[in-house]
Amino acid sequence: MNARSPWRGALASALTLLLALGLGLVLTGPARAATIDTNASYVLVNRNSGKVLDVYNWATNDGAPLVQYSRNDGAWQQWQFVDSGGGYYRLKSRHSGKVVDISGRSTADGADVIQYADKNATNQQFRVVDTDSGYVKLINRNSGKALEVWEWSTADAGRISQYTDLNGANQQWQLVKLVAYPDPGYVTGDVGAHDPEVTKKPDGSYLLAYTGDNIALKTSTDRTAWRNAGVAFPGGASWTHAYTNGSNTLWAPDITYLNGRYYMYYAASTFGSNHSGIFLATSTTGASGSWTNQGLVIESNTSDNWNAIDPNLVVDDQGRWWLDFGSFWSGIKMVQLDPATGKRLNNTVLSISGRNGGATEAPFIYRHGGYYYQFVSFDLCCKGASSTYRIMVGRSASVTGPYVDRNGTAMTSGGGTQVLAGHGSIHGPGHQAVLADNDGDILFYHWYADDGSSRLGINKLGWDSAGWPYVY
Repeated sequence: MNARSPWRGALASALTLLLALGLGLVLTGPARAATIDTNASYVLVNRNSGKVLDVYNWATNDGAPLVQYSRNDGAWQQWQFVDSGGGYYRLKSRHSGKVVDISGRSTADGADVIQYADKNATNQQFRVVDTDSGYVKLINRNSGKALEVWEWSTADAGRISQYTDLNGANQQWQLVKLVAYPDPGYVTGDVGAHDPEVTKKPDGSYLLAYTGDNIALKTSTDRTAWRNAGVAFPGGASWTHAYTNGSNTLWAPDITYLNGRYYMYYAASTFGSNHSGIFLATSTTGASGSWTNQGLVIESNTSDNWNAIDPNLVVDDQGRWWLDFGSFWSGIKMVQLDPATGKRLNNTVLSISGRNGGATEAPFIYRHGGYYYQFVSFDLCCKGASSTYRIMVGRSASVTGPYVDRNGTAMTSGGGTQVLAGHGSIHGPGHQAVLADNDGDILFYHWYADDGSSRLGINKLGWDSAGWPYVY
């Protein structure tokens, strides 16, 4: 694993010989420290491969290896520069809280690069040196060697090492400063919520449904002050018990007011299982106890490669009804509904996004400016302040896809452009919904506080000149 290629060994030997002969060899412009914002998070993009510095397999333990991987802006690819003084910094993982470390304080070419608890040791300190290409080199204080992608690899999971500074493209890194995200907008009252979804009532007030026993409800007259409004099914939801192992906890309701009636799709399941069912209930008022069970819409079983949870109703520009849903397994699915019944129109199940079994869920499709935007939540929820949920988006001219992100990557191939992620004491924002309101488009979501509680998040959603959404 540490063997050098012959050509690189020869280059290093030549460099050593030139230095021994007293000949100057200029590889870069004058060494100078790049401007670093120690309050920001950065993604480090390798010049040779285009891939980024990554904590392998989302590890949080001391000694976990660092690799390069395709950029996804996950917390395991985000690094904060911590000032060590004297022009040196530690690179701290936002995911694990540990720092980049040369294993065993090695000074050898090819030494392993790992993450480790922050000791502010010299083998954890790096000088940021500009090159003449707009990239930087990261020179370890203990060894004097440069952080690099070993053997010029361009593969995902390519090993990170240290090596004599040759100013190679595999030793050069672009520091991409991530956008600072806004905190959730001001809300008051009863603001504890998980998987929130909101509709506007005919009187201009708001009705919010969220995960809880028998589906929990809240209302607001101004989108700021919220109060508890009971539960949808005060008498319980026994018809779901075959999917919940007898529990009354129901997940991720989607609530829409259409044609004088409230439609609520919701999921019944247990953690880690894809024996799940999506049900429909309707009401003329939306009030607690007014909801009528309309029965099962779609179910998944252990023999399926998808999961029937996290439903979202979308009505396209032709008036057709669709239900997108899903989590993990093979990703996000879609079925067509009969507007007369709210139930399935046919047996076709479409695939509209996925991460090859990776963590993606909570789809919400919103039409804006001639496109359908598929919002999803990547990574992990339900872990309190350790949650890594983040909101991603892709778009399509057709409600059924194909959806692509800003870079043109298909969402069925793991694509997605990040819209909102955790920052500071705002952890794991996700399970998003968008509502067109009088003052613009509004993003609803949940986030976790430092104490692990889930809270209601509300922000405005803007659109840039290329038609992509941003949160403010």
